[in-house]
Amino acid sequence: MRGRTIGYWVTTGLLAAELLAGSILDLGHFSYSAGILSRLGYPDYLLNILGTWKLLAVPALLAPGWGRLKEWTYAGVVFNMTGALVSHVFCREYGAVIAPAVFALLAGLSWWLRPESRQCGPRTEVADARG
Repeated sequence: MRGRTIGYWVTTGLLAAELLAGSILDLGHFSYSAGILSRLGYPDYLLNILGTWKLLAVPALLAPGWGRLKEWTYAGVVFNMTGALVSHVFCREYGAVIAPAVFALLAGLSWWLRPESRQCGPRTEVADARG
């Protein structure tokens, strides 16, 4: 159990650090992230959208509780990373697929290793009103 907890915090910490760094690069419109989006054919304003979502993902992943929000956050991170990966493939930037693939994998591992206290509780179904 201790190894699983350590694995969870290592993967989650690395993922949160990448999201925080990415949000700073995106929201600051640094030439690194702006250049990537430009090469991929995306508009500059997408930096503001991606940067904001990445910044909001950090506390959602690290804070205790918020099980349902964590599920959506993991999904959003995987969508972002796989979208980046596919965008690089379509633009024939094959070497650039490694980083988004690694971070998508980290998101999956963090999700899989998360302790029960950070998972969604059992879903309660609304009783059928017809009896």
